[in-house]
Amino acid sequence: MKFVQKQPSHPSFLRLNAFRGAMSVAAITAALFAAQGCRAQTASTPLTPELARKIAITIRNKAQVPYYVDVKVTDRKPSTFAGYDEVKAEFIVPNGPSQHLMFLLSKDNKTLGQFNIFPLGDNPRDTVSEGNRPARGGGEKAPVRIVVFDDLQCPYCAKMHQALFPALLNRYGDKVRIVYKDFPLSQHPWAIHAAVDANCLAAQSTPGYWEMVDNIHGRLHEIGHDPLANTAQSKPDTPEAALARAKTELDRMTLDEGKKHKADTKKLQACITAQDDSAIKESLKEAQELNIDAAPLLIINGERIAGAVPVEYVYKAVDDALIAAGVTPPPAVPLPRPGEGQ
Repeated sequence: MKFVQKQPSHPSFLRLNAFRGAMSVAAITAALFAAQGCRAQTASTPLTPELARKIAITIRNKAQVPYYVDVKVTDRKPSTFAGYDEVKAEFIVPNGPSQHLMFLLSKDNKTLGQFNIFPLGDNPRDTVSEGNRPARGGGEKAPVRIVVFDDLQCPYCAKMHQALFPALLNRYGDKVRIVYKDFPLSQHPWAIHAAVDANCLAAQSTPGYWEMVDNIHGRLHEIGHDPLANTAQSKPDTPEAALARAKTELDRMTLDEGKKHKADTKKLQACITAQDDSAIKESLKEAQELNIDAAPLLIINGERIAGAVPVEYVYKAVDDALIAAGVTPPPAVPLPRPGEGQ
């Protein structure tokens, strides 16, 4: 079982998981070519119906394409690989958007293949920036930077957070620098409010922000909960009433943390009241540009880990990043078998 929460999406794509990685490859490749400038159109050669069907059947059988997805193969064009042409396979979903992948077809029509080129780019650590977010752990020059896209109402994010802290800092100290970015999912009604409140506190106190995040994740199932709801002592509860309680409690928690960390109470209250979510929207836009659709998601010097995975796998990714940076990591820990520790 994979502990992860996703943004709601078209149901057809939930059934096309086998193609998600390949589709991402196609999107990356297309974007790379588009970024290089305008290109002349290359004339295509029609495929015979027999050959087009043979290719479509091969793709369908090898990739186990679901029965309701139609596969159309078209546009035979010269490729940059000797002995091969390029053909386009389009995957058409009823009542949904289509996707396409490029394949290589040998000149003798006997072999179908796929080849992709990935630019290695610069330092993987620079895949995502900190963006002036409050950090925890080491300084800006720490050899490993962990950026976490987090939803404060997500139970799997809470599970991952509690596994990371304080264990991660106890193991690595100032060798790691952790930054949280906001990724509130639309199915969580008070997640944006919580993110705004936490950011109001972050503007005045980095330690206060982290204590607030620790508190929210640690008390997730208590926030907005009324122990007397639906009992003889109370009226029947409603989602609207629970949401109102949650927002009130979050505001109180924020003000309490602010007092503890000597924040300017008037400024903090004004920020809470304004509920300016523009920074949250920018964070969501960044996540979309990075093709992030689930929480929690960790980016460890460029390496992505999605979901509330066993913390030992996070340790391994951090250890690998430290070794790559020329830093000796702590002794390795045994990795649990898939499914254990979750």
